[in-house]
Amino acid sequence: MARRILPTLLLTLSGLFGLLPAAGAAPAAPGIAAPADDPYPTADDIAAAQAEESARAADTTAIEARLTAAQADLERAGREAEQAVESYNGAQARLTRVRAEAARAGAVAAVAAAARVAAAERAAELAAETYRQGASAQLSALDALLGADGPRAIGAQAAAIGMVGARTREILDTATATAAEAARTAEAAGAAEAEAVRAADAVRLAKEQAEARLAAQQTQVTEIAARREQLLAALAAARNSTLDLERQRREALEAIAAAQAEEAARAAAAAEAAAAAARPSADAAVESPWSAGGAEAAIAFARSKIGLPYIWGGEGPAGYDCSGLTMMAWRRAGKSLTHFAADQYAESTPVSYAQLRPGDLVFWTDTGRARDIHHVALYIGDDQMIEAPRPGMAIKQASLWIMGRPDFYGRP
Repeated sequence: MARRILPTLLLTLSGLFGLLPAAGAAPAAPGIAAPADDPYPTADDIAAAQAEESARAADTTAIEARLTAAQADLERAGREAEQAVESYNGAQARLTRVRAEAARAGAVAAVAAAARVAAAERAAELAAETYRQGASAQLSALDALLGADGPRAIGAQAAAIGMVGARTREILDTATATAAEAARTAEAAGAAEAEAVRAADAVRLAKEQAEARLAAQQTQVTEIAARREQLLAALAAARNSTLDLERQRREALEAIAAAQAEEAARAAAAAEAAAAAARPSADAAVESPWSAGGAEAAIAFARSKIGLPYIWGGEGPAGYDCSGLTMMAWRRAGKSLTHFAADQYAESTPVSYAQLRPGDLVFWTDTGRARDIHHVALYIGDDQMIEAPRPGMAIKQASLWIMGRPDFYGRP
């Protein structure tokens, strides 16, 4: 009886003190403890993690692309604003020229009108003389000739007839010619004045367009800056990073891209210069005289303006636009240039990149045509320049290649 009770008691005590597995639990393999949870991920866990990582990578790629697009939008907005400013400068320069031409045409017309009046007065005097004598001046002189006494008197009277006839023709011819000239100059003056009115209208239109473009650019700059911050925050979340780190990373990437673009532009210019040097000398550009003193004065002026703001139409002293800065710099050097980038190229002697020297001007255009030049800067040597970049930016020294390879080079 006792032998049957003892095993039952032992089983009960073992259950109470945890010496045996709980009811319903699978027995552990000999020598191995059964884990509470499985430490290895399942196939579903791995697939879910891979999908999440792929989604995160896709998000970061898309965000990077949008950041690049935002930067391109920012640069395009600045370029369009500067083009609008230079269009206004061009319209203003044209107005100045046509007003000067109108003034010259008016002065010529006034002289012609005065000559016409004088000729008309002489013609009137001739008519009055003819009326008083009752015949033409030539007939009166002939009567005197027929009544002359002696050969000497006849010779004198004959000369008088010739003089009177020539004088009459001169008076009549002058009156006719001056009347025609007065009419032509008056017409030219009227046309010049009408052109000046059209030019003034063009200036007003260019001003309105420039103001609208500048206002739009300022709005775009604000919007793009906000968009960049949102994208950088999204990028930080996707990478489990911070906004500051992503901002620094993006700035570094943009600096690398800019450096690569500058190097490509430099290489293209060097290749073009090498190709030009290999051509026969007859094809080489003729280098114009260069003044070290003039260049130094222009560069010193431009250096003194670094840090001042870009101001639309600015000619100083508070700020400048691109062509205003180069105009005033070369004015300090004794050279007169128009406040318009395209005109400044036309007023300079074209040179090549290989001929570029400090003080020369460098120009950019989107079309490859000189008449469409929209930006100018002052070259200072060592592939560096001083420029008033665009609205919202200060005058600065920068790499010659910051906007890509210049399209034209000129020496004032």
